[in-house]
Amino acid sequence: MAFLFFLVILTPLTGLLLLAWWGTGKNIFGKIAGYFWLGLITLSILSTIIGLITDKKELDINDYYGEYIVNRDYFPGKQADWQYNNFRFEIKENDTIYFYVTDKEIIIKTYRGAITTTKPYSSERLIINMEQPTHHILTNNPTTYRSIWSFYLVFYSPKFNNVYFKKGKWKPLGN
Repeated sequence: MAFLFFLVILTPLTGLLLLAWWGTGKNIFGKIAGYFWLGLITLSILSTIIGLITDKKELDINDYYGEYIVNRDYFPGKQADWQYNNFRFEIKENDTIYFYVTDKEIIIKTYRGAITTTKPYSSERLIINMEQPTHHILTNNPTTYRSIWSFYLVFYSPKFNNVYFKKGKWKPLGN
């Protein structure tokens, strides 16, 4: 479409303006052609920059590998701190997931499973297959929310509703 616009409209218009400039000797026609192209190039550069800034991160399976902690930024408080100290998980490069029920740094129980991804659109979504019985947080696949540079996972728990996880290493809270 852009090529057709360039071929049918821009090239003849520029040619006419340059011919008028050459035929009449009036600089206004050359200036119009120059400003027209300068504006077009500026608009193109701006749209490219805005596209880069606002595009969401496209995920593949490699992006999901790593350690995850409860994201306390969304709903800070005692409940988020308790969840942070009691749940975390890790997805390893052999496509396994280890969900840890913890008492701060001590791992009390580990739930194991496997992961795959599906790509319904441009970004892959995480699918978790846990060994049964599993923890209530892991009964459903997470929803992935993406931003420009990162993403976070939201699991629905029948006991807690939404539980937010982000990539990160667990560290003791400074309470």
